[in-house]
Amino acid sequence: MPTILEISMSLDGFVAGPDVSIDNPMGDGGERLHDWLFGAKTMADSAIIADLLEHLGAVILGRRTYDLGEGPWGDDPPFPVPCFVLTHRTRPPVMKKGTTVTFLDQGIEAALALAKQAAGEKNVLIMGGATVARLYMKARVIDEIHIHLAHQLLGGGDRLFEDVGSPRLHKVKVVESTTATHLKFRVLKESSE
Repeated sequence: MPTILEISMSLDGFVAGPDVSIDNPMGDGGERLHDWLFGAKTMADSAIIADLLEHLGAVILGRRTYDLGEGPWGDDPPFPVPCFVLTHRTRPPVMKKGTTVTFLDQGIEAALALAKQAAGEKNVLIMGGATVARLYMKARVIDEIHIHLAHQLLGGGDRLFEDVGSPRLHKVKVVESTTATHLKFRVLKESSE
């Protein structure tokens, strides 16, 4: 069961646009990064989504990502698996159409352990935005990085690869569509020698 960072990013390296705020959680233009997922999908985009869902066992989200999606998702969560939300303010679990959303304040390691247990032999996806992604990258627990490189330039915002060191990556797959280039990398583990 691999732990996979799954994230959309602009061509200039941002996962949210400039001027992120409570009223503008994706920043200026940041919503365009997800056109491949929520807009008019190509066959390539649809195949990426189908593969993601087929192997999905559990999801870890950041609180801001969850709050951003909760309104549009309503009672139809996008993930039909247990979801774990990293937060500083816990609340009781929420059940939405068979999906349990658990709010955790015990740190990234505890969330990952619970997500792996819930996922069984399937994948654990980290989909928590740049802050959560950077925490897991720094902890060196990511097995794969799937970047959905949107054909957009944001000119500023929240960068994915700030202060995460320089993990070694091996390109596994590249799939192109008219809205995004889907990149799959395996993270090479450091040698103990």
